Amino acid sequence: MFKKIRTRLSFNIISAVVLLLLIFGLIVSIFGYMRFTESLTIEYNDSAFCTAETAATLINADRIEEYLEIGGDDDEYRLSLSRLDTLCNKQNVSIIYTIAVDTTDYAHFKSVFNSVNDNSGYTPWEVGLIRDTTNDEYKRIYKEMYEDGLKRGTVIREKNLNGAFPHITSLIPLLGSDGTVKAILCVQRPMEQLAVGRKAYLKHVFWTMIILAILASLIAGLYIRIQFIKPVEKISEEAERFATENRMADENILKKISKINEISILASSIAKMESDTVRHIANITSITADKERMGTELSIASRIQEDSIPSIFPAYPDRKEFDIYASMTPAKEVGGDFYDFFLIDDDHLGLVMADVSGKGVPAALFMMVTKILVSEIAKTGVPTNEVLATVNNRICSHNKAGMFVTVWLGILEISTGILRASNAGHEYPAIKRANGKFELFKDKHGFVVGGMDGIKYKEYEIQFNEGDKIFVYTDGVPEATSANTELFGTDRMIDALNINPDAEPKEILKNVRAAVDEFAGNAEQFDDLTMLCLAYRGRNE
Repeated sequence: MFKKIRTRLSFNIISAVVLLLLIFGLIVSIFGYMRFTESLTIEYNDSAFCTAETAATLINADRIEEYLEIGGDDDEYRLSLSRLDTLCNKQNVSIIYTIAVDTTDYAHFKSVFNSVNDNSGYTPWEVGLIRDTTNDEYKRIYKEMYEDGLKRGTVIREKNLNGAFPHITSLIPLLGSDGTVKAILCVQRPMEQLAVGRKAYLKHVFWTMIILAILASLIAGLYIRIQFIKPVEKISEEAERFATENRMADENILKKISKINEISILASSIAKMESDTVRHIANITSITADKERMGTELSIASRIQEDSIPSIFPAYPDRKEFDIYASMTPAKEVGGDFYDFFLIDDDHLGLVMADVSGKGVPAALFMMVTKILVSEIAKTGVPTNEVLATVNNRICSHNKAGMFVTVWLGILEISTGILRASNAGHEYPAIKRANGKFELFKDKHGFVVGGMDGIKYKEYEIQFNEGDKIFVYTDGVPEATSANTELFGTDRMIDALNINPDAEPKEILKNVRAAVDEFAGNAEQFDDLTMLCLAYRGRNE
């Protein structure tokens, strides 16, 4: 029952109103309490000072030392003490006392006069009684009165009283006829009235807040029920009905549902949503069929793309001079990356790694054209730089879409181990020498294929020996992204290659892929992941 009530809108709104009232009341209480305490404390202090100044007129300050010498055995002393006793009881203060302070360190004083209220519970000090100064605050005030001319001092004690009641002590200096301080007169007043006043104030504020909260709850509940809850309930019922039936209502019950603008707008929005949803359901029925057809076509395109690149391994089981392995994982159904390898003749092996700009079907079509051109021209036996130049010119002549492709092309002379290669804006390859580790090989980069007509490319040579390896890839490897948008990077790629650099090409690619997957986690990847590794075994004698 409580859970059901707690979820109601009216309950939550009223609870919020009451909570705000209580918070406001608490803030007002705290500030009022502080101000009340401050004002009453000032009043207490002023009253005590008035009493002290009155008491000072009853004491002959020039005879303080004489009073101490004779132990108060003097008619004038007894008359002053009697008047002080009367003043102490009339003004309802706890103690009126006069002390002569030891000015060497202000740590001790002698009692001169000590008048105690009959109801205070205190015992008067004897004349000449030596006592330690209570604390450092008293020492400071004593010193400033004797040395710096301080006219008034106040000490408020509410803690560490050894059983005594909290009190306020007002201090004034007693000046002799020569203007010097002869003693200090203190008036101690209990703070019971302050505590009683503060308690009454808090009680008043508490009950006021309770009454206001109850009244606010009743008024807010009635108003909210009429103006908010009933209209919202109608809107909720209509939304629930539409969710069940998925059809427009026979009668527009949401029209003019409330005079409150926001609720009226909500009702209009719900009505529009219903109309749009009905129309959308009709549209989506026809779209679904088209989408299913497109999904089928994309599936066929993906299968065609997979079939267009070599995927049977070992690729050349009869060739012992080398071992090769490659893989491609598109970011979408079809991708723009591709790799290729093919025998130009018995002694020359072509290697291709490329990345088309963009993704999806356009990139896949561009990839197919580029792949065919590269392999067909490379098989004519021309150098790699001329292959890229010819492909670039052909693509630029029919490239209205403005797409381009980065290409790394290498031709390995199997008998000698010489690799001749050209790079059209592609990633640096990684090379491992026998008994060594993989390192990036920063080759000479040319401009991307398809970017500009008439570009010339440079060819370079690498001598491979038995046990050497080469790893080529697309930017999907170093640019794989983690959940916090950090890139995998070439350093991590090289570390993954060197987990077991002497492994077979298939195992090397597996290590790299595992490192990328672990780094990326569940983060969505936006680029194809394509890799190829070739291990040179040496000439087959």
